Amino acid sequence: MLHGQARRNYLLVSGYVAAFFFAQAAAISLLSIWLSQRLGLSGAQVGTVFSANFIAAMVCQPLYGWLSDRMGYRRTVPLAIAIMVVMAGPFFSFVYAPLLRDHMLAGAVLGGAYIGATFVAGSYAIESFVDRVSRRDGFEYSRARLWGSLGFSLAALFSGRLFNIDPRINFFLATVAGLILLPLILALRGNVIAPISVEAPRPLTLADSLSVLRLPKFWRFMVLILGVTNLYLVYDQQFPAYFASLFPTRESGNAMFGYLNSAQIFLEAGMMFVAPIIVNRVGIKRGLLLATAIMIVRIAATGVAAGPWSISGCKMLHSLELPILLVSIFRYIAAHFEARFSSTLYMVGVSFGHSLGLAILSPIAGRLYDAIGFRHTYFTIAAFALCFWIASHLALAPDPAPRPQGKN
Repeated sequence: MLHGQARRNYLLVSGYVAAFFFAQAAAISLLSIWLSQRLGLSGAQVGTVFSANFIAAMVCQPLYGWLSDRMGYRRTVPLAIAIMVVMAGPFFSFVYAPLLRDHMLAGAVLGGAYIGATFVAGSYAIESFVDRVSRRDGFEYSRARLWGSLGFSLAALFSGRLFNIDPRINFFLATVAGLILLPLILALRGNVIAPISVEAPRPLTLADSLSVLRLPKFWRFMVLILGVTNLYLVYDQQFPAYFASLFPTRESGNAMFGYLNSAQIFLEAGMMFVAPIIVNRVGIKRGLLLATAIMIVRIAATGVAAGPWSISGCKMLHSLELPILLVSIFRYIAAHFEARFSSTLYMVGVSFGHSLGLAILSPIAGRLYDAIGFRHTYFTIAAFALCFWIASHLALAPDPAPRPQGKN
């Protein structure tokens, strides 16, 4: 049971996470549908836009990781992200959309810089911040992160119907959520701020952060991240457009995706309570392999799905694997690497690794969608993901032996 300052920290951080992921859902959960249906971009062009988002995120992620580890509990990074979220409504409505229509490449570059820094790299930076605070104040990371799932679920509940009315409504709802983020993060003054010496005996330099790239254990971990999870994210980014295509009308598919997305993420929030129990039972390494195995099943099953009910079942699998994956990733990092590098490892390993893979793979997947269709592309992705999953069995480090009871 949390008391006093720790309880206040938990409530403030949980509220911040909920508002951020509400904004993320409102702004970009239907991005592929908006690009294809409202702006008329082809599958290859949509892939180019997503690639630009992840290239921009690649630039931000190492910087976010270094700043987060150097500043400890200071609010600089989450405050900057909150300010950028406030800009969502005007940016998407009056800058991004006109540029994509008239100058697609220029729009992709500018939009990539904004989306990549705010909603792609930003989400990883916030998750890393929450993990840091949770370890210091004695609450489970997943107990705070579940509020992010609930925030995302709330926005997803009506985003599809609002999209059919006017997509700009969703964009400006993201701005409203950003205005809520600001007082929440400012209220952390004096509560979630700790001197750098709490986690590091000296200020962390950029050279220190980059030293993780020389660790063999880091690259063995990246087999799973660069392989299985990257391919899964490539599959998932244009899944909303394929989902909507299986319904009698695009409008009914858009609305149903919003409802189902909300239900899936609501279940995901419940799984955030259960995931630590599962990982405690099966172990960290097996938790990673279990989560990624569910990913591969979902990819392959989507290729087999023939209608609204079966495709909806595939969507719901995401609520099972994501909580297990998140808990396992943070525990793997804590078990095998120095604590002062936790943000760098998450931002460079997981976040940067995802963006690097997606920047390369998104245009390729977009062309495959146009050339051979969604189903055959999904089978291809699943086959490659399975190969990396098998390799991960050998590459991932085993769980460390438990400490003997009664010893520090």
